[in-house]
Amino acid sequence: MFTGIIEETGTVKNIRKNPTSSFIVIETKNILSDTAVGDSIAVNGVCLTVTGLDKNLFEADVMNETLRRSSLGELKQGSRVNLERAMAANGRFGGHIVSGHIDGTGIIKHIENDGIAVWYRVSADEMILRYIVEKGSVALDGISLTVAKTDSSSFSVSVIPHTAANTTLSSKKVGDIINIENDIIGKYVEKLLNTDNNKPKGRGGLSAELLMENGFI
Repeated sequence: MFTGIIEETGTVKNIRKNPTSSFIVIETKNILSDTAVGDSIAVNGVCLTVTGLDKNLFEADVMNETLRRSSLGELKQGSRVNLERAMAANGRFGGHIVSGHIDGTGIIKHIENDGIAVWYRVSADEMILRYIVEKGSVALDGISLTVAKTDSSSFSVSVIPHTAANTTLSSKKVGDIINIENDIIGKYVEKLLNTDNNKPKGRGGLSAELLMENGFI
C-alpha cells in the first residue's frame, strides 16, 4: 500500500521493451538505503517489484497488463518518474489509500497558472470518471491529489508549488498521458451496494436503505 506522497523523482537509465513486457532500470538518490530485492516501489503510481539493486539503481519487470493499463509503455531513457516506497507500518498517512494498481490513463487537456497554484484538467473515459467526485481523492502518476472540479468528460486538480516542484507534474504538457488510480473506497462501496446475488446466506448485506436507516446518508 502507498499514500501518494512522492518521496523523490528518479530517472530511467535503461529500458528494454518486448512485445508483451518491459525491463526497466531506474536511478534514484535517496530511497534505496533500506530497500531489498522483492520490495515494492511505485513508479508513476504503478506498483513494481524490485528485482535487482546496484548502488543507486534498481531494476523491475513490467508485465503486459501493466503496459496496457498505464503510461509506462511511453517511458524512454532519460524520462523522469515519481517514486514512492510502500508505506511502513509505523509511517504517517499523509495522502490517501493508494494501491499502486492503475485504473487507466487520462490526457492532460489544459494547464493554467492561478497565483501560486497550477490547475491541471484531465480528460478520462466514463469508467474512470464515475469514481471521480469533487473534493474526493485521486492519484495522478502516483501523486495524491484532491479533485477540485468535475464535468462530463474531465476533472481538474489544483497543485501547490511544492507538489509541482518535487514531482514530474512540473514537466507535464498539454496532450501528455497520465496514470490515474481512483479512490479505492468508492469502488468497494459500489461493489457492496451491487452484490445482491452474492450476499452470504442469512445476512442482509449492505444497501442504500440500510445506510439511510443508520444515519450514514
